[in-house]
Amino acid sequence: METRSKRRAPQESSAATTKKGPVQVASKVGTKRAKVVPASQPKTTKGLVKDATTAASATEILNEDGSRTSVWLMKSEPDTFSIDDLIKAKDSTSHWDGVRNHEAKNLMKNSMKVGDQVLFYHSNTKVPGIVALAKIVRESYPDHTAFDPKSPYYDEKSLKEDPRWFMVDVQYARKLKRILSLKELQQYKDKELCHMKLLNRGRLSVQPVSNAEMKFLMDLEEKEIEDSS
Repeated sequence: METRSKRRAPQESSAATTKKGPVQVASKVGTKRAKVVPASQPKTTKGLVKDATTAASATEILNEDGSRTSVWLMKSEPDTFSIDDLIKAKDSTSHWDGVRNHEAKNLMKNSMKVGDQVLFYHSNTKVPGIVALAKIVRESYPDHTAFDPKSPYYDEKSLKEDPRWFMVDVQYARKLKRILSLKELQQYKDKELCHMKLLNRGRLSVQPVSNAEMKFLMDLEEKEIEDSS
């Protein structure tokens, strides 16, 4: 969600976006780690992933049951909808509404599948960063907030018979053992995370995460931050 009616991430212009998920995550949602399947490298332009669709196709995790899932980073502002709000929701599940960026919308509509893993990211806060793991439990369907004139996400051009905006349902999986802050992740911008969209196109609220990036992040979660004092 760029933002959502009940939980929002900063609204983006047409040039950017944000928002807010128990399958096995490429890390440690379960006791065993899912196997990361190498994927062919996407074409790049000046070191950056060429486009979100290509990047998403390079993100595949092989689960123990043989199924394959993708990984997404989704932003939400904690003052509007935090990971604790998701946990408190019925079945720890909520729709991801309010996305009003076409690139993010297209990822949700065309690429997200049930079982895909989500990195829940708190944005526009004192310590922005990845705070939890979640998963997609319902694939895209029309975002009802676009039809409601009282909603901050109302769009008169989005009609029930011809919807313009879509959302997915996300279910909580687990909190990370520690926050992976944006500040910490930026230390790897020229290294392991050099292609990560969060560090190159930070405003986009829904972003694909590569299998290599996911594995690195889950390993980083286990690393204790050295005390610089």
